[in-house]
Amino acid sequence: MHTTISEKTSFPRDNDFDVDPILDLIEKNGPLGRKERKVPVESVEALRESGFFRAYLPKELGGTGATPQTWLRSLIKLAERDMSTAWISGVISVHGFQIALMDARAQNEVYGSNPDVRVSSSYNPVGAKTQVTDDGVLLSGRWGWSSGGDHCEWALLGTIVEGRPLLQTMLVPRTDYIVEDTWHVMGLQGTGSNDIVIEEPVLVPEYRIHAQMDGYNCLNDQADPLYSMPWAQIFAATVAAPSIGAARHALNLFTSKAASSSTDPTKLMGDPDVLRRVAEAKSLIERTESNLLSNFDAMMSAINEGREIPLVDRARYRYETGSIATRMMQAVDILFEVAGGRSVFNGAEIQEIWHDIHITRAHVANNPVPLARNYGNLVLGGQNQDYFL
Repeated sequence: MHTTISEKTSFPRDNDFDVDPILDLIEKNGPLGRKERKVPVESVEALRESGFFRAYLPKELGGTGATPQTWLRSLIKLAERDMSTAWISGVISVHGFQIALMDARAQNEVYGSNPDVRVSSSYNPVGAKTQVTDDGVLLSGRWGWSSGGDHCEWALLGTIVEGRPLLQTMLVPRTDYIVEDTWHVMGLQGTGSNDIVIEEPVLVPEYRIHAQMDGYNCLNDQADPLYSMPWAQIFAATVAAPSIGAARHALNLFTSKAASSSTDPTKLMGDPDVLRRVAEAKSLIERTESNLLSNFDAMMSAINEGREIPLVDRARYRYETGSIATRMMQAVDILFEVAGGRSVFNGAEIQEIWHDIHITRAHVANNPVPLARNYGNLVLGGQNQDYFL
């Protein structure tokens, strides 16, 4: 029987992880990750030791008791050093939250003997094949874009199951699938977002299946009110927040060169258009981060007080989070247009960030258009059309 919000008890949040000591290492290994098309093991191990991957695990399984706000700030810091590392760090760690919403047997199967087990995902169900049996669901197929999959021992795979509403997410061990090297892309190369393939059907028991409607309805058996946070809000922020750190990195690169031009130290700083662009980019970045964190402040206040988050607010938060990548793409574009001739050469740092940001916007969760339509519809008194918010 699921615990209601009013029955949940307040849990202390220790935030017992710290990425600051490893930021220089993350930055140093960034170019190698881009070259090898996966984050180096050294960086992944440093993140493991920092406790970041355990941010959203239930405390009894070794979780650090993080707040979403502290976790997001750390994710943005990581992205200021290397966006690919931040991307897989967020995706891997956020899966602890989703698995905490599942049956206790699934939680213990993954994390019971080792809280540092890592889980990747691919929620796109187009290549999935399923067959319902008395014992669960037989699953096979191909899934793309499984970020950080080379570093993981489990995967969460999106499927459509006949007779069940919306998306069903299946939790499968590494022994049931292979990771196929397909990630040859123009940006975010280090995420290693390769394909996951299950050639012969494998049985996924019912306790390792999470229904999208359960996430939408905030159903879980956790006493900790954190897990009454809508799952979609947490996941959407995971694939949006790194673009804030990446845009800030681009701004730092631009301003450092604007203040020290090799040909004329006053040229860029004395150009009114450059000054305007710097102001616009910086303001856009800071306002976007503030908006994201304040939305999570509001959601955490609601669940800690035992209140439901109004559906229209959930739609607004989801729309604003889904707009982050677009806003950060605009911020980087503002700067890249006047970044100078050297920026067009392969290997230019600001160009690499430009590519990373544009790849981020291509993620379906970062498309604000349908999110705006749904939010506007609710504001005008219409019915909700989105069950991932």
